[in-house]
Amino acid sequence: MPRATSGRFSRTHQPSIKSAAASSSSKNHSANEGTSAGVRNPIFNTERFGQHILKNPQIAQTIVDKANLRPTDKVLEVGPGTGNLTVKILEKAKNVTAVEMDPRMAAELTKRVQGKPEQRKLDIIIGDFVKADLPYFDVCISNTPYQISSPLVFRLLSHRPIFRVAILMFQREFAMRLVAQPGTELWSRLSANVQLYSKVDLVMHVGKNNFRPAPQVESSVVRLVPLDPPPPIKFEEFDGLGRIIFSRRNKMVHATFMAKGVIEMLEQNWRTWCSTQNKMIDNDTNMKAKVEEVLSSSGYSSQRAAKMTLDDLLKLLSAFHDEGIHFA
Repeated sequence: MPRATSGRFSRTHQPSIKSAAASSSSKNHSANEGTSAGVRNPIFNTERFGQHILKNPQIAQTIVDKANLRPTDKVLEVGPGTGNLTVKILEKAKNVTAVEMDPRMAAELTKRVQGKPEQRKLDIIIGDFVKADLPYFDVCISNTPYQISSPLVFRLLSHRPIFRVAILMFQREFAMRLVAQPGTELWSRLSANVQLYSKVDLVMHVGKNNFRPAPQVESSVVRLVPLDPPPPIKFEEFDGLGRIIFSRRNKMVHATFMAKGVIEMLEQNWRTWCSTQNKMIDNDTNMKAKVEEVLSSSGYSSQRAAKMTLDDLLKLLSAFHDEGIHFA
């Protein structure tokens, strides 16, 4: 991987500045979630990437401190901007790989460490984090561009080898959904999916005035620790179940499964499973009755998704699997 200070950047799925600027100018600026419509960064058009520069050094230091970095750590930073977090990470870590979408910010970050001891410890990848080839890392730290919040979380959770910890800043509502508990207003499919594979907790809230330009929303920082080893649950199956029951989280689970199209989808999945297992398919099978029997025997027919715990969801998934009914 090229060094940041060599002048040669690793460009991952990155269009030319000219074409990117032309594409950007054709888009409605208000489409960027959480961006202040009337304020622009005086140096960079950070709104183009949904990015807001963290300007408060105390907040930056707290984020780095919460990562409990070791001198041997290799750190992945997503959305470094002009490097306010990066320079503090470099003080404690062995190496930092920064993934930055904006080549102008990457150049500014390079200048910031030019001629300093830290320059040999910094690598920069210019491009889309979701598509980039990631190196090995022990810790991830991110002031996350709002529009990649969900893709970033699941990209991290699927990364191998498993990293130790991630300290991530998100739009507050998204962050609170990550840490939400069953029975609360924000408990959702996102909450369940993330908490199945990691331990996640709230670190602190960060006010909008700590950023340049100030976003329209508040932010929060969470700590995400992947479970190692991860549970032996196929994500597509668990997410498929969640996609159904959280579509109507306050309705009884029975009513949700009886919604239009659900039974047909499950029957198609069941027939596919039978064929892969070389099982005879009874054309007289009543899938609706089969689903109702699973819900009734498992005790979840009258439950509501809003109150179901991870254990509840896993038990229900297992009950469906016992009958050959799958969700992916």
